[in-house]
Amino acid sequence: MEHQNIHTQFNDRATTYKTRVEQVMIDFVCAKKLQGRLGDAVNYALATEGKRIRPLIVYATAELLDVSSAVADFPAAAIELVHLYSLVHDDLPAMDDDDLRRGVPTVHKQFDEATAVLVGDALLTFAFELLAESGVAPSLIVEWVRLLSRAAGANGMIAGQATDLKGETCVLALDELEQMHRQKSGALIETSLSMISSQVVTAVTGTGNNEAHRLEGFGHHIGLAFQIRDDLLDVEGTTEQIGKPQGSDVASNKSTFVSLLGLEQARNRMQQELVAARQQLTCFGERAEGLNWIAEYIVSRSK
Repeated sequence: MEHQNIHTQFNDRATTYKTRVEQVMIDFVCAKKLQGRLGDAVNYALATEGKRIRPLIVYATAELLDVSSAVADFPAAAIELVHLYSLVHDDLPAMDDDDLRRGVPTVHKQFDEATAVLVGDALLTFAFELLAESGVAPSLIVEWVRLLSRAAGANGMIAGQATDLKGETCVLALDELEQMHRQKSGALIETSLSMISSQVVTAVTGTGNNEAHRLEGFGHHIGLAFQIRDDLLDVEGTTEQIGKPQGSDVASNKSTFVSLLGLEQARNRMQQELVAARQQLTCFGERAEGLNWIAEYIVSRSK
């Protein structure tokens, strides 16, 4: 097994995992030898510092199920490439119209709108090219592509973004808001678990259906907790902390957990989702150390 030393704290291993997935993405894109303005813009999008929560979930799940980090590298990098594409497109004037992302100018502000569209397109298609060239069993590649395309597609992230835009013109009901975030942000979080615990991998690791179901439940609850924390930070954080304009959701008249529930109830709901997520992991014991660490990080982060 090529994991980091599991006798260390996951907090220490997380730093190594972040460096690892960033290097996988950089090496892959560099090998494609993009030229000119597009190449500069793609590299700019890759270079912005991120939390890399989704890749960390992939690696933590790999630790739990005893899957090699060398195998986990591919879904970790592919999921992060899809996530980066979604950020580039979300920031566009036609969507959220944000000037800052992770504390630096967004791609369309640093370059131009047309280039930003192409950067997003490139990152999205790179994700699937990376999986196709991973060299693992073809059946596993097919399963990875199925799961990731479903999460990123018209019934996943795209549907969530469409509902998000709708929420700028009318107040969403709470169940609509929850469904939107399960699609827009939760889908990739859940896929970060399922690309490791999928049927192809579970056949190798011996993971039972009950364990896969537990991981799915964890992803559902922690995905909602993640979004509630984002909504709280939009109100309580500073632009310097969160790396994008503070109050941008309020300025766009977006429906959020805070706007629907209020600050205190939103905080309570986040804690409820955290407890529910951690309950899903009890059957794994110490093997779930990484996922438990990520869950705590998600609800306590300041950006």
